[in-house]
Amino acid sequence: MDFDFETLAADDRYKLLTSTIVPRPIAWVTTLSKNGVRNAAPFSFFNAMSRDPALLAIGIMADGDGSMKDTARNIIDTREFVVNLVPRVAAEAMNLTSIDAPPEVDELALSGLDTLPSFKVKPERIAISPVSFECRLHTPIELSNQLIALGEVVQMYIADSMMLDSAKHYVDTPKLDLISRLHGRGMYGTAAIAFQMPRPVTYAEFKKDEKARD
Repeated sequence: MDFDFETLAADDRYKLLTSTIVPRPIAWVTTLSKNGVRNAAPFSFFNAMSRDPALLAIGIMADGDGSMKDTARNIIDTREFVVNLVPRVAAEAMNLTSIDAPPEVDELALSGLDTLPSFKVKPERIAISPVSFECRLHTPIELSNQLIALGEVVQMYIADSMMLDSAKHYVDTPKLDLISRLHGRGMYGTAAIAFQMPRPVTYAEFKKDEKARD
């Protein structure tokens, strides 16, 4: 089937995108409003985009009534946020923070989540998360009450128990036990099933080997 995205309704485009672009990592974003109210919410339109500068991208769609979500508004107002990654043990708490709470409600308190101070930004990080990225807003892209936020990572936290060799920056990635977003309204997955393959050799070596095979 071919689908014309220039004529397709936005909700239908969303169904097709989220059913096929899987798995998607989850950005569990903590922010502060300009009035100091804490906010936490998960977003799966998220990934790393650059290493120099180190940039993360988060797509924050409009709220159900078409207005800008609290997370997006807080990022625009304060230019700071923390991206926490979600371990399987925190799945239920993460899910609860997706609730449509009013702006004055602290979702961290609502979900019973402990937090720890960040090093360089005001929003706190989620204590149960094994990985957190402290970000300052690098580039905001506002699209009809939606926000694509490019955040520059200025500090990163990884739990000591998740490091294989801190001097070499080797992380025990499987031990993080992170969950990802899959298809449908409530489908999640882990990296429990994985496979490995070597990257291709250089083109010159490939041609040399090809000639030797001939």
